[in-house]
Amino acid sequence: MVKSKSLSVRIAHVAIHLILISLGVLCLLPFVHVLAFSLSEPGKAGAGLVSLWPIGFNLDAYTYILREPKFIHALWISVQRVVLGTSIGLLFTVITAYPLSKESNRFRTRTFYVWFLIVTMLFSGGLIPTFIVVKSYGLIDSLWALVLPSAVNVFLVTLMLNFFRGLPKELEESAFVDGAGHWVILFRIYLQLSLPSLATIALFTMVNHWNSWFDALIYMNKTDNYPLQTYLQSIVTKPDMSRVANLNELLNVSSRTVKTAQLFLGMLPIIIVYPFLQRYFVKGIVLGSVKG
Repeated sequence: MVKSKSLSVRIAHVAIHLILISLGVLCLLPFVHVLAFSLSEPGKAGAGLVSLWPIGFNLDAYTYILREPKFIHALWISVQRVVLGTSIGLLFTVITAYPLSKESNRFRTRTFYVWFLIVTMLFSGGLIPTFIVVKSYGLIDSLWALVLPSAVNVFLVTLMLNFFRGLPKELEESAFVDGAGHWVILFRIYLQLSLPSLATIALFTMVNHWNSWFDALIYMNKTDNYPLQTYLQSIVTKPDMSRVANLNELLNVSSRTVKTAQLFLGMLPIIIVYPFLQRYFVKGIVLGSVKG
């Protein structure tokens, strides 16, 4: 027979839920404020009258942005970067974690490679050597300069490695008996059971690539090659209103409303994608972080 919860336990649960709900609302308030600011009249926004609800609702800032070819081009570069970077990152993470998940008696140099990766996680070569390497490979002003330097993330490899080590060894042994090789075992067995960890790693990688802006400032000589976040950083520091078509449009948009509209559109894709991967997130990070 299941005992009913005591009054103190129920009060504690209610208090925890209220605290979590309050924290969630506090996290959402900045997004709501940015959205309200971007949808308000320039005069009201510039006077600081906008809080959580738009004043003088209008969509002119978004109309102006969607007619801006630089914004659309930067958005397209970011989409390419996220798709390419996430695909390469997942592939390299999986093929690196799989052999390192084996015991030392099966992969004798495993300890050396593990320590090699850990050292790179603790100590970086520095910005200048990294730039020299990227330049020597001819990647300047190329999308590959934004993808390849961060293709192998040691933290994500560690999560995947520990997840693989937690899978039953009998699955691999039975596959070997049936004549399967390592590639078949990896892609047809291990990856089929690794959806939570793969979703977690994909989310980390996508957010990292989508939010990165500093690397493009270093590796891109042409502003036309900037991804969205680097472009947003440049327009926030130096807004350009020279493309406003006429005086009537100038009355309905301002540099501040355009900035906030661009910032909100920059956040929107991750906000949309995150709920679809969130259900795997906690399970994947817990399973991958427990040493097998």
